[in-house]
Amino acid sequence: MAIRSFGFVLVLLLAGPACAAGWSGPPKGYVPDAVTAIAIAEAVLVPIYGEEHIRRQEPFSARLDGDNWIVLGNRHCTSQPCAFVPAATVSIARHDGRILFAMQTD
Repeated sequence: MAIRSFGFVLVLLLAGPACAAGWSGPPKGYVPDAVTAIAIAEAVLVPIYGEEHIRRQEPFSARLDGDNWIVLGNRHCTSQPCAFVPAATVSIARHDGRILFAMQTD
């Protein structure tokens, strides 16, 4: 019993400084670039809307808006205005990879 207690205390002593230092993950966040953001967006969109529908919107584009990635599907429109052609949109938190929203405009 004493050995288990010692092991538990040792773990707390070793983990304490890391937690106290406020380590918050990689310096650029868990979604550091557009390529990663697009991969995450596709992984979220395909199960919801179907692979064929999402593949028709490639290539996706991503831009950083503050601390969030905005990933947009390509509308491939030939008529104007292009704003009325459906496109997928996903917002991803750069810091921790949370999906803030995912939608397909119709």
